[in-house]
Amino acid sequence: MPIAKDHVVSLHYRVSEGSQPIESSFERNEPLYVLIGHQNIIPGLEQALLGREAGERFNVTVPPEQAYGQRQDGMLVRVPKKYFAHAGQLRPGMLVPLALKDGGQEWVTVVKVGMTTVDVDRNPPMAGKTLDFEVEILAVRDASAEEVAHHHAHGAEGGAHGHG
Repeated sequence: MPIAKDHVVSLHYRVSEGSQPIESSFERNEPLYVLIGHQNIIPGLEQALLGREAGERFNVTVPPEQAYGQRQDGMLVRVPKKYFAHAGQLRPGMLVPLALKDGGQEWVTVVKVGMTTVDVDRNPPMAGKTLDFEVEILAVRDASAEEVAHHHAHGAEGGAHGHG
């Protein structure tokens, strides 16, 4: 079954920036389950999956514009420490959740920790990076109506409400 919109794909991936490894599902033996056509993965990787079938292995290079975008100026902000759950443990380089006024959260990178404030970078950590993927497609199936309604995969069989 060729991969198309509203299919669930299980895959293993290894991603790197040039020769610098970033993350791999192969070593953890935890496949990623993705509902195609619902913005669950970066556009460049999703586009590379379309039309492929279970059992295929391939490599694809995804430029920043098809991944997490270019780094943007003006994304460095100073935030009072009270907005961080574990402010005393913050160190430069850490990726941490920032509590938002609407009750949500945003992941930010700590740049500098002061006495009462924290300087953070709101750019995605992978912004501006060209990413190299090695992908193995394990399985392809039709998404359930519930998965399509929820806009994400529910795991191997589609019934359980898991993360994917």
